Amino acid sequence: MQNITIINGPNLNLLGVREPEIYGSESINSVLDKLRQAYPGVTVDYFQSNHEGDLIDCLQKYGFEPGRGIVLNAGAYTHTSLAIADCIAAIKAPVVEVHISNVHAREPFRHQSMLSRVCRGVILGFGTDVYRLAIEALLKL
Repeated sequence: MQNITIINGPNLNLLGVREPEIYGSESINSVLDKLRQAYPGVTVDYFQSNHEGDLIDCLQKYGFEPGRGIVLNAGAYTHTSLAIADCIAAIKAPVVEVHISNVHAREPFRHQSMLSRVCRGVILGFGTDVYRLAIEALLKL
C-alpha cells in the first residue's frame, strides 16, 4: 500500500475534547502528524463526517484505487449502518475497522458491529494508536 485513507465518522472531529476518559486527550491533527512522520513513504489522506452518506461517498471515491487501503472508524454508525457495510462489501480496497475504546467493555449496544464481517480486520481498545496499528496491518498486505 502506498496510499492510506483514514475515514472517521460522527463526533470523531471532537477527539481531544470529547470524553477524554474514553477517547484520550490527543487531537486528530496530532495523530495525523505523527502518522505522516512515521510513514514518510505513504500518503495518508484523512476524511471525517458526521453524515452517513458522506462516509459512503468517501469509501466509494477511494475504494477502487489500486494500492489504496482504508482505515475506518465509523463511530456509532458501526452499530447501525447496513448501508456502510454494503459499501465496504462492494469496494475493492481492504478496510480495517478501528475503535479507540474497547467497545466490548462498554454498553451492550456497542458490542455488535454491522461492519466487521466485511472488513479485512478489526483493531480496538488501544487509544489513538489503533490508527497506527491499522496502517501497519495494511502495509503488510
